Amino acid sequence: MKRIFFIAILVMTVHYVSFAQTDANNFYKSDNVKMEKVSFLNQYKMKIGGNLFLPEKMETEKKYPAIIVGHPMGAVKEQSANLYAIKMAERGFVTLSIDLLFWGESEGLPRNAVSPDMYSETFSAAVDFLGSRKFVDREKIGVIGICGSGSFAISAAKIDPRLKAIATISMYDMGAANRDGLKHAVTLEQRRQILAEAAEQRYVEFTGGETKYTSGTVHELNANSTPIEREFYDFYRTSRGEYTPKGATPLTTTHPTLTGNVKFMNFYPFNDIETISPRPLLFITGENAHSREFSEDAYKRAFEPKELYVVPSAGHVDLYDRINLIPFDKLEVFFKENLK
Repeated sequence: MKRIFFIAILVMTVHYVSFAQTDANNFYKSDNVKMEKVSFLNQYKMKIGGNLFLPEKMETEKKYPAIIVGHPMGAVKEQSANLYAIKMAERGFVTLSIDLLFWGESEGLPRNAVSPDMYSETFSAAVDFLGSRKFVDREKIGVIGICGSGSFAISAAKIDPRLKAIATISMYDMGAANRDGLKHAVTLEQRRQILAEAAEQRYVEFTGGETKYTSGTVHELNANSTPIEREFYDFYRTSRGEYTPKGATPLTTTHPTLTGNVKFMNFYPFNDIETISPRPLLFITGENAHSREFSEDAYKRAFEPKELYVVPSAGHVDLYDRINLIPFDKLEVFFKENLK
């Protein structure tokens, strides 16, 4: 066990050194894609904010396949999701990057609240929106879920057959990550302590006290910072990927509420994942990603057609924005074959 832990630390440290790679391009722009800010209501009449990307040379009267892109947990659409949406629009798809409810330009109070069901509903509402556009073929709508959104997209696809093809990138099972931690490192007693703290905090907030936030990305590094903390810090706390939505503060970006975050304990997105079949699933993960266990677990449980695609030499965050590592060609083939 000690040997395995040492190898993991070594790999993560190597990737931290490589973060300055010039191929990291989260804020990528394209002259071949048109972008339009949009908003629409979900089933509960809550506004969802999104960015609609259209290939520059669209043919009049033609209906196009479309792809919804969900951002990493704790992020907003301007972080990784826009990049994927633009790149896929360059390849001929209508794409829509969305803010999950309670985040970014989508509604929901308190801000940064956690609600797995409402996150999944955001994807179904995006299908409502796209399927109502005259230039979208509503029988050809797929989804890309990045990090936590991978698990939310799967949760949505289990009950929404309109999502015809599902791809996940660096997926986190947000339920398992909070119940058990990476490599099942969280004990039952630690879980109980988290639940007790969140329950007590509900009294504080109910009586007018300040909202308390948890997890997310650290705001500074020190000698004791873990490789995973450093990996996320390099994206979320530097010019590489830092983004603060209007009306928010950098002090709370990436941090969910403590009282809401425990709702992930009841989130089991991979249960019944086999019911998505025969719609295809593509799980993309990095060879050295600390989150790789979640993609492997989902792949093991899913029925055919399915594929686990491991990107050589890539870590978890590498697949957020490193355009020379992200397998856009693979995604293009997957969606063109399955959104016919």
